[in-house]
Amino acid sequence: MHQQAEQFEPEIRDMAAYCLDTSGKRLRPTLVFISGWSGEGVVDEALVRAAGVVEMVHLATLVHDDIMDRAELRRSRPTASRQFGPDAAVLLGDALFSQALHIASQFPTTEVCRLVSASTRRVCSGEIMQTLRRRDLNVSLAEYRRMIDLKTAELFRVSCYLGASLSAQATGFAEAADRFGHHLGIAYQIYDDLADFLGEEKKIGKTLGTDLATGKLTLPLMLLLERVPADERAAIIKSLREGGTPGLAASKQRMHELGIAAAVKQTIDDELATALAALAPHASLPAVPLMSQLAGILQQQVAGLPSAPISR
Repeated sequence: MHQQAEQFEPEIRDMAAYCLDTSGKRLRPTLVFISGWSGEGVVDEALVRAAGVVEMVHLATLVHDDIMDRAELRRSRPTASRQFGPDAAVLLGDALFSQALHIASQFPTTEVCRLVSASTRRVCSGEIMQTLRRRDLNVSLAEYRRMIDLKTAELFRVSCYLGASLSAQATGFAEAADRFGHHLGIAYQIYDDLADFLGEEKKIGKTLGTDLATGKLTLPLMLLLERVPADERAAIIKSLREGGTPGLAASKQRMHELGIAAAVKQTIDDELATALAALAPHASLPAVPLMSQLAGILQQQVAGLPSAPISR
């Protein structure tokens, strides 16, 4: 990733490095590596490059997300939008996308570039769908799942597929890894949606409450609207449609009282169970224990979210 920063024009090199030099979880490149894991000490240069490609695409989406969400923090430091201004940041995100596809085009076949470019389009499509439906309170559960399938699960899916296919493991494993990544990605986005309500900024490392502030109808908010009394629902809807918010603290309290956090956590657990079931026929492969371990880490993160508001 550091080497790639040097490929940008000198005038924007420091800006690109600011985005690339992060201390995030690196989930997507990790998925490429562990899905292609062949054993201790085996390093495949193709996996290194593929991991860099998907991470750069992901970082580009974060730059754009933060502009649209008006977020101030990302990974415990100012977002690119805050640091350089939204006009420059949107073009910086475009430059990151372009560089990612440039790297993908250097593989000996067109398959990697084809897969990554199609996934990039799907991610952008999901973000466009969500942007157009902001403050639209008629989003169905199926539409919500479609949006998170595109904007988040897609990169998880292609990361796992690329890792498994580039390492040429057992027949059928790439397809199993694909399904694993898809359901893991859905679980992760629902976790992220729940963390936006229940997490702590110091622990999560980014601006929270942005879904509520920007009118994104996520699963926690959908369940909140479904379970509150009619008069309370009308007040929340009125506030959201007028560009306000019903208040993050009050929403946390109501989610606790109505058992919403528990219901969302169960949905996440169901997705993770489906993800792990896809790997079961390939349990003997060296990649599978690592993939299962990563799913377990997400389960721990979900369990660590407070079900009740934290008193100040």
